[in-house]
Amino acid sequence: MKIILVDKTNILQAALIHSIAWQESHRAFCAPDFIEKHTPKRQREYLRSKMSDGTRVFMLVDEKPAGIVSITGSLIEDLYVLPDMQNRGYGTELLRFAIGLCTAIPALWILENNAGARRLYHRMGFRETGRRHSITDGLDEIELALI
Repeated sequence: MKIILVDKTNILQAALIHSIAWQESHRAFCAPDFIEKHTPKRQREYLRSKMSDGTRVFMLVDEKPAGIVSITGSLIEDLYVLPDMQNRGYGTELLRFAIGLCTAIPALWILENNAGARRLYHRMGFRETGRRHSITDGLDEIELALI
């Protein structure tokens, strides 16, 4: 298993992971037409834009690409593992890796109803800070920090 930097040579693999994992993780609470918009091509442009703004994107490879994470300063984002590769410790490895690259207190945002992500982050020591963003009526994004 290795974690590599995403660049122009492997961004499509990273975008495919992002697209598949994002769609699966959001399927229960997002409209089908919104889910379908998150194609590999769209996610490649999303990652490319973030990278051009200074975000570093990394991909975990264990025989084949399995997950991604991005880091901007001390903000951890885009932690996604392919659905058929989950529950193998890849998310934990990516999170540990990202924490190690943070320049200050690591922080991240999750949808308040994402119980799986919340369990992972709590297990790793992250706690809610009290900061929230309203995403839609009835759904907020909450900030967690390693405090």
